[in-house]
Amino acid sequence: MEIHYTFIGVIHSPFTMQRDTPIQSVYSSAEGTIEVFPEYADGLQELEGFSHLILLYHFHHEGPMRLRIAPYLDHETERGIFSTRHHDRPNRIGLSIVELLSISGTTISVRGIDVLDGTPLLDIKPYVFHFDHRENVRSGWIDRADRERQVPFTPEQLTRKHPPGKDSG
Repeated sequence: MEIHYTFIGVIHSPFTMQRDTPIQSVYSSAEGTIEVFPEYADGLQELEGFSHLILLYHFHHEGPMRLRIAPYLDHETERGIFSTRHHDRPNRIGLSIVELLSISGTTISVRGIDVLDGTPLLDIKPYVFHFDHRENVRSGWIDRADRERQVPFTPEQLTRKHPPGKDSG
């Protein structure tokens, strides 16, 4: 079975190289814009009432698909791709939660962007606290790595860009 998606727009960011891109949107203060194609403009109605958006997009500048990788936060151990946020996934679908700053026509301004400039946008969903927030969350190998290290990942580790030549995850 094949599935085909239609891009609904393009994400614009200050990032043109993967190594300069923040590892996750929650650790990014970078601003960017989302250019929604005109034929999807009606879908933006009432979106301005939300503080945050979930962006689904296509990783378009990534390497070959891999099922095992050594992720950014633990380059010593290979992990299954589905236990990471790495971009070299079978279907190359990415997800970011960003802060909505403004909407002008079909241009959405956001903060917390963590994708490359020109990234094809698949969908936009409003972040709804009552639906999306979870308590008692486990973070698998990341929790274990924190315990083994006896210190959590530092803010510097989480906010720095990808090291040159290293993968993200």
